[in-house]
Amino acid sequence: MDKIELQQILNGVKNNIAKLVKGHDSVLTKTVCAFFSGGHLLLEDVPGTGKTTLAKALAKSLAMKFNRVQFTPDLMPADITGISVFNPQTRAFEFKQGPIFANIVLADEVNRASPRTQSAMLEAMGEGQVSTDAGQFALQKPFFVIATQNNIESKGTYTLPESQMDRFAMKLSLGYVSTEAEMEILNGRGFAEELENLKPVVSFDEVLSAIRAVEKIEVSDELKYFIIKLIDSTRNAPNVKLGASPRAALALMKTAQATAAFDGRGFVIPDDILSNAVQVIAHRLILDSSSFVSGISKENVVLSILENTKVPL
Repeated sequence: MDKIELQQILNGVKNNIAKLVKGHDSVLTKTVCAFFSGGHLLLEDVPGTGKTTLAKALAKSLAMKFNRVQFTPDLMPADITGISVFNPQTRAFEFKQGPIFANIVLADEVNRASPRTQSAMLEAMGEGQVSTDAGQFALQKPFFVIATQNNIESKGTYTLPESQMDRFAMKLSLGYVSTEAEMEILNGRGFAEELENLKPVVSFDEVLSAIRAVEKIEVSDELKYFIIKLIDSTRNAPNVKLGASPRAALALMKTAQATAAFDGRGFVIPDDILSNAVQVIAHRLILDSSSFVSGISKENVVLSILENTKVPL
């Protein structure tokens, strides 16, 4: 697949989603980048901003198998991975796959489930497989998790562990739309009807080819060292208790490759890295207690590092 065809696929998917999700051009670009770079996505925002609609529109645009899991305090790991059921006819246990067996999985309000249930997602997101009482099962590729959580209401929620946060390539926030975009929403026919009528813009095979093409986007050694330097700086930055992991460096490189593909380039430039750094790195950091008192945010830490790191020419 050449770079022009790859650019057309990525932009085609984004423009198709934009038919439903209005006024979020940058977020849609990064969402598509997260998918085609092989990462997972965490959407953190207030209710009603279109998080679920975005996930469903992405799945329909890509002709992917889609499942939604509504996370609740009583949800069990087997409700996600699957369970062995006794078949009286064969007098044997048969494994019934859970909703995790899909190409795109929406983990809605993921922070409402108990830590035990949240941990069921770790193996799937990190290794592309699940372990059950019936054995290990590989998940079909591509496998993409979009998790949502409410950043306002904390009652009845559990903080996501650091190990799970690290498995999300990016964390994004939709936020409220402009007046013009909200008018478009009000003038629409309704999300249910528009979503039902949304058609795929690429085939399954084209998606797989595009993912492989993104992996081949050239990243110079100089830019790889730049990524490593950014990640290493988070481990020594003031007010940071725990810096970004090597997985963060890999995620930043892959999302930069997808960003380059969006622009029709076969190589990564520094701007591809800089434009994704906050969304890839910030949610992985653990700040010390003094940062809360001084009002320092994770995003501010990353922005400070970007300002003080020399960018390759």
